[in-house]
Amino acid sequence: MARRAPEVELSEAQRRALVALARRRITAQALAMRARIVLACATGAENKQVAAELGVDQATAGKWRRRFIARGVDGLYDEPKPGVPRKITDEQVEAVIVRTLESAPKGATHWSSRLMARQSGISTSSVQRIWRAFGLQPHRTETFKLSTDPLFIDKVRDVVGLYLDPPERAVVLCVDEKSQVQALDRAQPVLPLRPGQVERRTHDYVRHGTTSLFAALNAATGDVIGKCYKRHRAVEFKRFLAEIERRVPGDLDIHIVMDNYATHKTPAIRAWFARRPRWHVHFTPTGSSWLNMVERFFAEITERQIKRGVHRSERELEQAILAYIDARNEDPKPFKWVRTADDILEAVNRFCLRTSPENYEAYL
Repeated sequence: MARRAPEVELSEAQRRALVALARRRITAQALAMRARIVLACATGAENKQVAAELGVDQATAGKWRRRFIARGVDGLYDEPKPGVPRKITDEQVEAVIVRTLESAPKGATHWSSRLMARQSGISTSSVQRIWRAFGLQPHRTETFKLSTDPLFIDKVRDVVGLYLDPPERAVVLCVDEKSQVQALDRAQPVLPLRPGQVERRTHDYVRHGTTSLFAALNAATGDVIGKCYKRHRAVEFKRFLAEIERRVPGDLDIHIVMDNYATHKTPAIRAWFARRPRWHVHFTPTGSSWLNMVERFFAEITERQIKRGVHRSERELEQAILAYIDARNEDPKPFKWVRTADDILEAVNRFCLRTSPENYEAYL
């Protein structure tokens, strides 16, 4: 009489674990098959029956039956395989990390993997693995700016409050200037887009003057009031304010969000606001232009019109800018502000603690 295979008994927890392994789509197929073998064995089937049912070898069915009986679900996982003995010591790893964080190579600002490999006496790939393991990226850099405005918190709450909960019978306008917009013509004709070939242009250009774009973005509707002026002094800013005054219905208050640029706060501009009680001025914190939504519009018009445009005169550039604004205003889409003032302040808090905790209290 043939010897029977040992019985497989499953607890409820083991059954759930095996079913999960067998059904998970991200589970390695070999591991899923092992789980199905054990589940089939638990029904009382012999190895021969299990092998025929699942399309595996009878010895394979017997192997995973025995492994499960001996070690449970853990027995289904592959055992660690012996590899090449480790050649890089902990001291060498520490030396690479310390040198990366606390020094710079001679004549350069940052380490490359090849420079570090030569200095440390290990391979370039080993340096790269160490950097990946510790999240070090010496070749990358990011920019940041923390506002030093003593009223930073108050101004953030004021401006964000306007975006998220605008006052009734009022319009909220985000105002700023995009100065020194250059009218550029390429040194040679642009080669247009063709199948299999992107648009091509020369890297050099001919400059035909500059203009300054003054813009007021309606935070609620996305409409833009735009005017181009040769210069961007307080005189031009006052003329632009008069243009806004003319376009906004007289029964609405005007809440204007702008930065701390000197031309926005001259005595003449202050007097102009003082004579018009329906105007309410809200300043963004110093060094926080990201809080003014019109900057998003400037990025949009730069990408879609100015950057790739070919303009042979200031007049041509201004016409292109105003044509873009008119087309946009035919079907305006407002930018949606989603972050609350508390969200912003908490993000600044986390950044300060992460980058320079010893200076955090001094910054506040």
